[in-house]
Amino acid sequence: MGPVKVLCIGGSDSSGGAGIQADLKAVSACGCYGLSVITAVTAQNTQGIQFIHPVPQKIILAQLDSVLSDIGADAVKTGMLLTVGAVESVVKKVNEYRLEKLIVDPVMVAKGGHSLMQDGSRDVLIKKLLPHAFVLTPNIPEAETLAQMKIRSIAAMKKAAVIIHRLGAKNVLIKGGHLPGSKRSGALDILFDGDHYYEFSSPWIDTKNTHGTGCTYASALTAGIAKGESVFNAAWQARITVTAAIENALCPGKGYGSVNVFGKTF
Repeated sequence: MGPVKVLCIGGSDSSGGAGIQADLKAVSACGCYGLSVITAVTAQNTQGIQFIHPVPQKIILAQLDSVLSDIGADAVKTGMLLTVGAVESVVKKVNEYRLEKLIVDPVMVAKGGHSLMQDGSRDVLIKKLLPHAFVLTPNIPEAETLAQMKIRSIAAMKKAAVIIHRLGAKNVLIKGGHLPGSKRSGALDILFDGDHYYEFSSPWIDTKNTHGTGCTYASALTAGIAKGESVFNAAWQARITVTAAIENALCPGKGYGSVNVFGKTF
């Protein structure tokens, strides 16, 4: 028996806090073997993103073929898909290699407000990639964009989950950290599988060091699914993992620090 393999597709974060770097840390911490396909290279640090360079489509396709034709993947997670070509590359290879355990984290905007999707990419993601998603993991702003509605309550989160589910994703996990009132009531996530709602909550952690939270959450979820866990159990364990990662966050620079999945080892 070889290792459980998780393929992470997304942008490289030179600060090491989010993107592919966060993905691979989370996958490793969950006991899986991480593979990567880089869709964009960023120049960024704890104070923000200074530059983004898209990887050409032919290089994205070549990376996907290299990994999937030889090693394969038990589950696949997508993060930053900057260009239309990046999205279409993933769609093509998902079909070609019949990848069923696809977790889509629809990364649209960085914490500092920098757009992480070019014009047109979002529409292609919605129309062509979402129908392949086994789990979709938007945060509140991303869910608002996908559902085309404001989300200010748990009831609204549930309504948005239904609307997004109709776009084709089999399971929708809306992360509630941006929900108004979360600082008082705690962070609440909603999972909708088309029939039932499930809620996952954890106490609010008052810190500015949350860089990489979404990437870590989605990657931990993908690792659980790769190991054969149910979506519910994988989501629950991912919530536990990311909460601990926030509690053990590090601040290596002058700005916003990053979550840390490896605990008190630094």
